[in-house]
Amino acid sequence: MTATDDYRVPTAAPRYDCEYCGRPFAREELRTLHRGLEHASQLDDEEVEQFRAAYGEEEDDIGMFRLKALAALVAVYFSLLMIYAVI
Repeated sequence: MTATDDYRVPTAAPRYDCEYCGRPFAREELRTLHRGLEHASQLDDEEVEQFRAAYGEEEDDIGMFRLKALAALVAVYFSLLMIYAVI
């Protein structure tokens, strides 16, 4: 079984294959993150910089998601608290 047997990319979508293991990705950013995490010792300086940039963007996105999730939980909590106070 090869690496491409484990992962599927829709045929209509663009496909970005890892040069080191052949694993397919639907987005170039995901391939860059994979290479930095799984093949760090094989990367050149330019690829390391690409990984760091992609990792920073991903970290920012995750941080924003956490803030939005916290805000949603606080809103739900206070909404339920106000409903309980009225009833």
